[in-house]
Amino acid sequence: MLVEFDIVERAQAGDAQAFNQIVHAYRRRIFGTVSRLIGRPEDVEDVAQEVFIRLYYSLDQLRSPEVFEPWLYRLTVNAALDYLRKRRKRKLESRVADLSEQQVMMADAAAGSKAEVDEKEKARIRELVDSLLSGVSEDDRLLLTLKEVEGLSLKELEKIYRVNENALKVRLFRARQRVLRAYAARRGEEPRKGSDDER
Repeated sequence: MLVEFDIVERAQAGDAQAFNQIVHAYRRRIFGTVSRLIGRPEDVEDVAQEVFIRLYYSLDQLRSPEVFEPWLYRLTVNAALDYLRKRRKRKLESRVADLSEQQVMMADAAAGSKAEVDEKEKARIRELVDSLLSGVSEDDRLLLTLKEVEGLSLKELEKIYRVNENALKVRLFRARQRVLRAYAARRGEEPRKGSDDER
């Protein structure tokens, strides 16, 4: 937690100063998450502001301060999904990047230990993961970004997606397989054995 539980409770009770402390503490994290989820730097501020507006008007619905962070992630994901749905309606297409199995494996390993690397290295990892995920569906990109870039645990993802751990493991496996198949299709290669049908 970037803020103490009592600050969340005070904000829930209508304390404007406490709410501003939450915004200040989580602003950078929310902007970074939104940036990676929507992939359009020019719209990040608008979507992040929408997150904080939703936070302000729904904070009284939070059951307890202990679940504040996964709850805030859920608000962030929902705001990003709403943005992406609107963008889809305007028929804007996502760019497609070259993907390789080796790059995917490197990104998985690097993102898993992101807390141990410095800011420059983390930026490099984020760029690599962004490139890898730009060629898959928005749902896959959201899930893999939260797991591999944001570093959320399966328990935290359970609270966001409201499904059990086994279902999440299957989703993650299939999302990674689709990344590899998208790369193979671009290269004109035969699909690899071991598809998600086996899981």
